[in-house]
Amino acid sequence: MDKALKQKLGHRFKIIEGQVRGLEEMLRKDIYCIDIITQISAVKHALAGIEDALMQNHLSTCVVHQMKKGKENTAIGEILKVYKLKRR
Repeated sequence: MDKALKQKLGHRFKIIEGQVRGLEEMLRKDIYCIDIITQISAVKHALAGIEDALMQNHLSTCVVHQMKKGKENTAIGEILKVYKLKRR
């Protein structure tokens, strides 16, 4: 993974970390349930964005490299594994 993407995703994780701490605080302060659920949805969306960026990076680098090296079955196996995880 290139340095710029790693830094960008690291920054996103720090933001999410703050959001999760905020959720805990909301719960402690007995904030309205719908407001907490709304914030949970925002965290899930942010994590999905990181997941998508990682998958795009993997497909455009690692999978391409595996295919060029004759490791098609490894590449296909990894893609199917992630696909199955997403369907849960």
